[in-house]
Amino acid sequence: MLERDGWRVTRLGVDRDGLIDLDAFAAALTPQTTVASIMLANNETGVVQPVARLAALARARGVLFHTDAVPAAGWLALDVEALGVDLLSLSGHKFHGPKGVGVLYVRRGTPLEPLIVGGGQEHGLRAGTENLAGIAGFTRALALAEAERGEAVPRVRALRDRLEAAVVAGVPDAIVNGAGAPRLPGLLSVAFADVPSDALLIRLDLEGIAASAGSACAAGSLEPSHVAAALRLDERHRLGVIRFSLGRTTTAAEIERVANRLPSLLAGVRTPVPVT
Repeated sequence: MLERDGWRVTRLGVDRDGLIDLDAFAAALTPQTTVASIMLANNETGVVQPVARLAALARARGVLFHTDAVPAAGWLALDVEALGVDLLSLSGHKFHGPKGVGVLYVRRGTPLEPLIVGGGQEHGLRAGTENLAGIAGFTRALALAEAERGEAVPRVRALRDRLEAAVVAGVPDAIVNGAGAPRLPGLLSVAFADVPSDALLIRLDLEGIAASAGSACAAGSLEPSHVAAALRLDERHRLGVIRFSLGRTTTAAEIERVANRLPSLLAGVRTPVPVT
């Protein structure tokens, strides 16, 4: 949208693990740069970016810094002072709150124009009657997620690691995306060789196993998401990316069931490699 309005936008690539290079980020900041926006944790791979260090680089150049922290809420500490960000966005559905309600943290003194005008609600930044039920539900859900975080994070991470180990052992040519980077505890992104992700998702669904080929934002597309494309997977793996999402209610029995069923499901949809 900004580009259509005449703004120049710089997009940064990532390495094979999905991490942004600090030097490349610093080099992209120019005297004309107004704002930088980096996702705190990716919603497909779970890779956590060094946002505090990136924000410090931006602040040293006088550049406003925004982070999309939506996937990180309830899993990571979101201390805006420690992160050093000017803007931080959240969404309630990621921690079992109401859908359709979110929060934008705005550091005092940050210049911001409203997208919705007409009234003085919310300090003049968003006109219109507040959704009090959504606000109350969001607040309560976030408080519960924070209270449970100390127990939930190691438990869910252990389940994720168990599933990851089973996948690696049972499918030797699988690639775990972001394996060398810090990741959220509840996300596992795997690229399977010679496997069309849409066909595998149908088999998983028939088994009662919920998974996705990317984020919900990319649902309905048969092409690799921009996240998978950025990882520069080889031709055999690029169309076989599957995301497994674990939550607070995920059980060890569910993980074992997925691990046990996955190899045979993969065998049923794997396409033969052309002989050259």
